Amino acid sequence: MALFLFMQAAIAQDDSTEQVNRQKGEPLEGMDMTWLNGGDRRSSPTLAGKYFTPTVMLDANYTYSFNNPIDNTVVGSTALARNNEMQVSAVYLGGDFTFNGARAHIVTQFGTRSILVPRNDYSVYHGQYQLADVYRFLAEANAGYHFKVLYGVNVDAGMFMSYIGLNSYYQTENWEYQASFTSDNTPWYFNGMRIQIFATKKLKIEPWIINGWQSYGMFNKQPGIGGNISWCPNENIKLITNNYYGADAAGIPSRKRFHTDNSFLLRYYNVPSSKKISKMAFSITGDIGFEKGGGVNGFKNGNATQGPAQYFLSLMAYNRVWFAKNKFAWTAGGGYMKNPGRYLVLYPAGDASPLPNPTNPTTISGTHPFSANAGDPFEGWDVSTNIDWMANEHILFRFEYVHRESSVPYFAGRGGVTSPSGYTTTPLTPGWVPDLVKSEDRIIFALLFRL
Repeated sequence: MALFLFMQAAIAQDDSTEQVNRQKGEPLEGMDMTWLNGGDRRSSPTLAGKYFTPTVMLDANYTYSFNNPIDNTVVGSTALARNNEMQVSAVYLGGDFTFNGARAHIVTQFGTRSILVPRNDYSVYHGQYQLADVYRFLAEANAGYHFKVLYGVNVDAGMFMSYIGLNSYYQTENWEYQASFTSDNTPWYFNGMRIQIFATKKLKIEPWIINGWQSYGMFNKQPGIGGNISWCPNENIKLITNNYYGADAAGIPSRKRFHTDNSFLLRYYNVPSSKKISKMAFSITGDIGFEKGGGVNGFKNGNATQGPAQYFLSLMAYNRVWFAKNKFAWTAGGGYMKNPGRYLVLYPAGDASPLPNPTNPTTISGTHPFSANAGDPFEGWDVSTNIDWMANEHILFRFEYVHRESSVPYFAGRGGVTSPSGYTTTPLTPGWVPDLVKSEDRIIFALLFRL
């Protein structure tokens, strides 16, 4: 009832109230936010129109793994799918529609990311209608209404970005291409409802009611709840907290998940006109979460009834230096993750996959699946560095080196994860198993375009 009365009051505003809002200015107006990790590096939207502003993005890459798996399959990434091949990871087409307060944001996606990102979503096997096929070609699709109160309030429903783990879903907005474990093992999208409250020009409060943790459907009967708070006291600092609570173990409604994600970003040097160093900034993100109930026990091992510990701890940090009037940039950083129970680990692909078989969800797709039982240990760490050339704010060329390690065999080794020959058409021979190893080194060449 309170929300209904609030909406009525907002709709009933007269022209004088609208004039006051215009005088206040838009959130973050006049502040340079183009340096942020996970943010739009354009100074303003391209081809902005009164009723429609288009979105066009292309993400293409070539990556080489020094493990050189025979099936070319990349394991443990939502950005990369195939080694030693030029790949179109994503093509995004869409835009923003606005008219008299009504608003819609629709972006379609095509390419390997439409398969990579939703692959761990068990909710699509709950009921009928092949949700993975229906939704996977949508990156974002939401609509709602903008109320001219405070500094703006948006009420939207549909699919929207999560930003848990700091990084943006769109690689052109990130400082690194292969995300650290913190980002790559936390959600990229939510399906549900959000309310964006711009309480001041520098503070946004955003509650969520959603189907679940990066899930197209709902795992049980309880929706996920959470929210985001973002504060930019000035254009050199941003603080973010994301928090989530839900029941996201398929068929185990008594198991509850809590997660908190927190980031601090600082631009500590800024001389845009310099032909040498023009900007320097860093970001740091820390996550902590757990699952409890239904046979697992949060942060400590319990008795036979309570079950083993099942939690998530992670940290990642990056530093970025811009050169030559922001035409070039160098980024270095990395992170660490610990996830007993492996409930957020990206499962290996191919014959090592423990996910349900799409043609028969009562069975798993791999004959030698990666174990994901309660309490199974997993730790991982990574470091990376890259050089970017930004000819303008619409195109970026990136060369990146990445080293990743895990406490258990996880990454694709020379034998791959598909079959003895690397092809899905080759029958599995007795004694063959997916070749999983504890580390990988790779280089990445990426072209990122945005209009």
